[in-house]
Parts: sequence; C-alpha cells; structure tokens
Amino acid sequence: MTSSAKARTCPTPAARQKQVWDKAAPGYDKQIAFFEKIQFGGGREWLGERAHGRVLEVAIGTGRSLPYYPADAIVTGIELSPAMLAIARRRAAGLGREVDFREGDAEHLPFGDGSFDTVACALALCTIPGPAMAIAEMKRVLVPGGRLLLLDHIGSTWPPVYAAQWLLEQITIRAAGEHFTRRQLPLVQAAGFQIAETERLKAGTVERIHAVKPASLPASRPPGTAREDRDGAQR
Repeated sequence: MTSSAKARTCPTPAARQKQVWDKAAPGYDKQIAFFEKIQFGGGREWLGERAHGRVLEVAIGTGRSLPYYPADAIVTGIELSPAMLAIARRRAAGLGREVDFREGDAEHLPFGDGSFDTVACALALCTIPGPAMAIAEMKRVLVPGGRLLLLDHIGSTWPPVYAAQWLLEQITIRAAGEHFTRRQLPLVQAAGFQIAETERLKAGTVERIHAVKPASLPASRPPGTAREDRDGAQR
C-alpha cells in the first residue's frame, strides 16, 4: 500500500473522534443524563457560577452547560462534531440564548490570543486526543488573569476502582478514544496556570478545576544594566 493510500484509509485521531461523536449524537443527551445525575451532579452549575465575561466552551457538545452561564455572559462554543453542534444550536434557541457556535478542533482553536475571559470544558478532555495541546490552546486564547474551568472524570484514589477503570479503558480507548484514568490537573499545572480551586469527588473519580492564567509580567532588564529616563539620567 502506498503512503497516499494509507493516508486515505487511516483517519487522524481528531477525525476518528468526529466520527464517534457524530454517531453518538442522537442518543447522547438521554445516555449522559443518568451519569450526570449520579456521577457529576452539580458540576455544570459549578462551572457556570465561576464563568464570566466572554466565555468559550471547548467541546460544547449538545450544549448541556448553556443553562448555567450568567445571563450577561457572551458565550462562544466550539465542537468537533457537526451532529452534536446541531443539537446545541437547538438547545440555545430553546433557551433564548444567543451563542456563537463554531465547528472546530480543541487542539487548534480558531481564535486570537487573549480573546476570552473564561474558557470552560466539561467532560471532554477525557476524549480529546492531545489534552496537553488543548490546554495550551485554552491558555493562549485566555486574557491574562482569565479563568480556566474544567470538569471531568479521572482515575480514582481507590485502588480497586482505579483497577476497574484501567481495565475498562482498554476497551473504550480503542472504541471511542475515552480515557478513564487520565487526569487533567498535572497538565494544567505544567501549562503554567495558577490553581485557584480544585474539588475531587466520588471516590476521587471526578475532578473540578478552577485555574487562572497568570497576569503578564513586565519584561526584566539584563543584570547590570540601568534604566534611563527620557532626559538621559540613569537609575
């Protein structure tokens, strides 16, 4: 098989995820509603209470967080799956909420640096192929001092539960790109965010993160140099 033929038959990780979520979209809300009630109860409200200003929701899915954002927030949502995005548009219309919806990849956000005051991501970094790249992009589009708000399932603090999660993800990673033992907090810290608040719930399997992009610092002068005033005097 030629390299060009392989490229046609081997979709990228993002393309595979797009196929997975397009297929899952019609039944997603019914399926996730039970798990959100039992496992993630209050999580989307927690995100909404901390969001403000220009809000970007990455991997907005079917728009299940939309009811919880402040009324005065300016919301943009980006989603890889057109089928999920279509449901999100209908949900926004039903809520009477104006949202700027975009189809796109979390690892390559189509926005300029410092475009948002808040970036939120709920139950999605567990399936994004390159979570570190996605978090770096979230940081890039935030203003200095902007808020990163994350909700996701992670590896349990209880060894028996963690072992079960590890076994389960041997199937789910191949089938749907879903990771059950992945944890986002170390990636957020490695990206240079300041951690403002974290909560770990349900035997350590659910984590909520509120982090802040550090404010820009003034450029430092090389050692041994002096700063000159406009009149030429040195300090």
